[in-house]
Amino acid sequence: MDWYIIKDVDKLDTPALVVYPARVKQNIAKAIGVVDNIDRLRPHVKTHKSKDVTLLMLEAGISKFKCATIAEAEMLAMCKAPDVLLAYQPIGPKLDRFVQLILSYPDTKFSCLIDNTVAASEISEAAIQNKIKVSVYIDLNVGQDRTGIKPENALKLYTDCAALTGINIIGLHAYDGHIHDADFETRTKQCNAGFEPVEKLKIDLLEKGYPEPIIIAGGSPTFPIHAKRKNIECSPGTFVYWDRGYGTAFKEQPFLPAALVVTRVISLPDETKLCLDLGHKSIAAEREIQTRVYLINAPELKVVSQSEEHLVVDAGKAHKYKVGDVIYGMPYHVCPTIALYERAITIEENKISGEWQNIVRDRKITI
Repeated sequence: MDWYIIKDVDKLDTPALVVYPARVKQNIAKAIGVVDNIDRLRPHVKTHKSKDVTLLMLEAGISKFKCATIAEAEMLAMCKAPDVLLAYQPIGPKLDRFVQLILSYPDTKFSCLIDNTVAASEISEAAIQNKIKVSVYIDLNVGQDRTGIKPENALKLYTDCAALTGINIIGLHAYDGHIHDADFETRTKQCNAGFEPVEKLKIDLLEKGYPEPIIIAGGSPTFPIHAKRKNIECSPGTFVYWDRGYGTAFKEQPFLPAALVVTRVISLPDETKLCLDLGHKSIAAEREIQTRVYLINAPELKVVSQSEEHLVVDAGKAHKYKVGDVIYGMPYHVCPTIALYERAITIEENKISGEWQNIVRDRKITI
């Protein structure tokens, strides 16, 4: 029997997000195996959004985490994660929430990103007012041009931040999400070129007498490249569930698909078309329509159109599909797909075994 088949699928309403815990555990073990020291692993929780997966990582010995929202940070603290980086620069009300988070969960060491003196000063002032000290990393723009300061301009910012009494500057953050070439050699060259200014900045800081900065670098595409460096923390996220997009592009990585969407044929609008209950609300729709979902047990079906609740595919003439048939889909981009579901149904030994709440698909838990 194929690994993804659900024996009691007749009990499962669709569309449904399903996860396979045995594969999740294998992926966690594989990620740990990529680095020479588990302390160099800082997974991003944006993919799974789940306390259950976080607890599996903690049980495996992972102690450092990265997240993008206050809710994700709070979920990690609720799981008693020791070290949490909010990979975001908290501005306005988000800063108020971040401070409240630090005060509410004193057993977790929180940190955040900064890329300018205005934000750094505001964070420092908020920390002083609340009698705390906030650990920060300088967010470096290494080519994505989304956030961050260019490494060649960061020395002055580092110096300015070191003079602020409310913050404790501890390192550098270099996310290279723009590097995702399928060819590993090309990706490696691009990654190394983007990282050179970071290494130079580190040398400049040491020459100025600053302590050696912690460096957090990369995401999933460049994970195996940064993993070979010395003393660099790596923060992949997608590895835990993996997906069709990364599995196709990054064949050198050892991870297994561990999350699928299950759909049913709900209508036969004409002699060649099938309609599945897998609309925009059920699968991430930011990609081109042919690369949103891979239909594992029906790869010959060609997607024709998609709307909020429906996915229309062409099966050709004389097909044998009928209303009620179950089709298993692998997301091309699993992270935003997870955010569409409040829960994931767990599948163990090819049967429904329970559910994991995607608790941080919401923007707020308590803070």
